[in-house]
Amino acid sequence: MTGNAENSHGNEQGPKHKRDLTRRKVVVAGAGAVAAVGVGGTVAAGAFAGEAKGKGATASASATASEVCYKLTSETTEGPYYIDADKIRQDITEDEEGIPLTLKLKVIDADTCKPVKNAAVDIWHCTALGIYSGYEAMGSGGGGGGGTPPSGSPSDAPSGTPTGEPPSGAPSGGTGGGHSEPTDDERYLRGTWKTDKHGYVTFKTVFPGWYQGRAVHIHTKVHVDGTWTDAGYEGGHTCHTGQFFFDEKSVLASAEVSPYSTNTATRTTLTEDTIYPQNGHEGGLLYLKYDKKNIAKGVHADLTMGVAPDETHDSTDTQPSASASAS
Repeated sequence: MTGNAENSHGNEQGPKHKRDLTRRKVVVAGAGAVAAVGVGGTVAAGAFAGEAKGKGATASASATASEVCYKLTSETTEGPYYIDADKIRQDITEDEEGIPLTLKLKVIDADTCKPVKNAAVDIWHCTALGIYSGYEAMGSGGGGGGGTPPSGSPSDAPSGTPTGEPPSGAPSGGTGGGHSEPTDDERYLRGTWKTDKHGYVTFKTVFPGWYQGRAVHIHTKVHVDGTWTDAGYEGGHTCHTGQFFFDEKSVLASAEVSPYSTNTATRTTLTEDTIYPQNGHEGGLLYLKYDKKNIAKGVHADLTMGVAPDETHDSTDTQPSASASAS
């Protein structure tokens, strides 16, 4: 599958995140509440991994089973670094250094709130120093690989907004031509696993780093209607393409820990990122748990993704509007 290009400043193109949700009425309180159809056709809200807490987490909402109970998780760009699933595994760490990260996800049908079982969930992300496996040649030098970025401005720098393609080897992978073909056979920090009968899937990895032009993030895809074989997952279609994001406190804490502390790339904050829809957990902002005094011990992240299994969202529907500009 092919993805959308990152812009000429090394940013991925911004998503068309203002989707038409008029047919998907939310009937439970809180963006993170998971609902289940109860006796008598009512919808009862329940908590998933810290998304809703307290007495309100078990309160019933007056709604019929025919009403939609969950907001769709925002679609975002695939980016240039996607590689079709060829590593069926839950632990994607390999030998990469970093803060241990456990990522627990739940996939539900946004219309019915029923779990989407046997779906294939892909995740992929960069290292602590901003490198993507399969594309190490594109992450060499500059801030993306943790090296020292150049200072000052070239004397012959053109004025105005650049419109051409970035130089090959740009650390953030802005190729100007959509999906980039892999440059090597490495596949660390990539993997695919199957949701269980309750829609859950868990991955073991490391806390991602950053590279120029992007906030810290993890890419994901959800595939349905395919077949699991001894060789992996075949057929079906992609019903969700998105990204997960980390709040600023966690990122700043990680930056104090080696090897993140050696990453000298200019970091884009969450509010500056052109891909994050700025709409909280609906837009992929993860719920995080970690020792605030010692994040190096590890981080637990979780999120529920509301998807439309009968639809196809393979990144082609996330092109930015004509007025979108590079940041």
